[in-house]
Amino acid sequence: MRNGSQEKKVLLRISHLKQWFPLKKSGFGGEQLYVKANDDISIDIYQGETLGLVGESGCGKSTFGRVLLQLYHQTEGKTMYYGRTLDSLAPEYVEKTLKKLTQNRTKLRELEAKRDQLVREYEALDEKSQYAKKAEKDKAVKEAHDLFLDMAQLIGGFLAAEDLEPVSQVFLKEHRIAVELHKLREARDRLNVDRETLLGEAQERKAAGKSADSLNGRAARLQQEIDRQQAVISGREKDLEAVRAEIERMRGAYAGNELFAKYEAYRDDGIDLAKLNYSEMRQLRKDLQLIFQDPYSSLNPRMTVGQIIGEGLLAHGFFKKNDARMMDYVMKTMEDCGLASYMIHRYPHQFSGGQRQRIGIARSLAVKPKFVVCDEAVSALDVSIQSQVINLLEDLKEKENLTYLFITHDLSVVKYISDRVAVMYLGNVMELAASEAIFSHPLHPYTEALLLAIPTTDLDHRKQIVPLEGDIPSPIKPPKGCKFHTRCKYATDVCREVTPDFVEAEPGHFVACHHPVDHKVI
Repeated sequence: MRNGSQEKKVLLRISHLKQWFPLKKSGFGGEQLYVKANDDISIDIYQGETLGLVGESGCGKSTFGRVLLQLYHQTEGKTMYYGRTLDSLAPEYVEKTLKKLTQNRTKLRELEAKRDQLVREYEALDEKSQYAKKAEKDKAVKEAHDLFLDMAQLIGGFLAAEDLEPVSQVFLKEHRIAVELHKLREARDRLNVDRETLLGEAQERKAAGKSADSLNGRAARLQQEIDRQQAVISGREKDLEAVRAEIERMRGAYAGNELFAKYEAYRDDGIDLAKLNYSEMRQLRKDLQLIFQDPYSSLNPRMTVGQIIGEGLLAHGFFKKNDARMMDYVMKTMEDCGLASYMIHRYPHQFSGGQRQRIGIARSLAVKPKFVVCDEAVSALDVSIQSQVINLLEDLKEKENLTYLFITHDLSVVKYISDRVAVMYLGNVMELAASEAIFSHPLHPYTEALLLAIPTTDLDHRKQIVPLEGDIPSPIKPPKGCKFHTRCKYATDVCREVTPDFVEAEPGHFVACHHPVDHKVI
């Protein structure tokens, strides 16, 4: 699935994401069962937007948010993150894939032959037998496609080359030089910061009538080291340009090759979060943050506000321990989040619920994230406080160019804060559209039922409210076909047998339903 707003930059691209939690087997040799909390979700999240995620309790909203942050390691699928470059993170999986291109191509051809054989056998079976064989066929198709994507996302059209060994070597060389350059630039920038700090201290000493010769001398020596580092950087930049020129010459040899053009479309410079190891994911923690639902249990009662907010700053190297500048930064962050800076030495029990949630927000935003999961961030607050916190989140989003996944069950809140809204049911996204479209013209019967349940006094312009009957089915053994058919008043035989595809029914409006609603709810 791709959203219609193509002019926006994608920050996260989630493809066929599954999060299944295994249960204990029942008896000796019993069937392995799973709680299918998220079951094949594909969605794009755009930079600078607020994506609202709504649905009944137990539908998988919070699980989805935590999977995006890799607090749960996803069972299947890809979560591509575009807030950093591959060179800046240098994940191990890139080098491993490039080193094994030739071996993986041989394995890919074997998998494709096995896949094609299984598909032919599957198509020759009757409908009942196909159902029994479907899982095996789907697994074979997925295995081959996943390996293809792993390779094509890194080398694109060069997957069409007969000999992948020279391709592997040149891309590996490019990757290693780019990673080295990024580290050299980071080291140079850190030296620059240290030099500027020394010069600032020297000016303060001079203004106070004290000698600043030692500080100026240290700053001068740092400048010499910076100049040396810059010379090394300039040399490696030329090396990188030469390697990339070689890649372009190789690319020119494939001009007009249809297979090359087809594979080139799969080239992707995003970071696959699901493939990162612990230390690599830890580096990204400051980019991807979470605001918890409960402002009471999410704060350590033995730490002051300053310590709570500063903990992440120390862990991610924003400041060193005992750095006097950190307190000023923490106090500014508190003020930005609506907390008086003089409260920095107070403990959580000395604050109200709304203030505690502001502390949680300050803790998350202090490390300058790019993406924030707001997991029921206002549901534990009084209505009067909710609006203040929502307005705060909106102001911070505009100021810091943040992207939110706003999880809630309150449709009135999601309507106010969200640019787009995704409606989730039993682990699947049933509908996705701009907030205005969801509320004025929902297409899925489940969305319609949720909107009809919103309390209102405007009965003249509403249909008669029909309560949504029944409970959400078990995520362990969900219904066959459309998962909502057991509670849907429009359900037919096709709904009970065939799973609907998630399609773009209108520009920018996606729905998974055999019988989309063709009238306005409100």
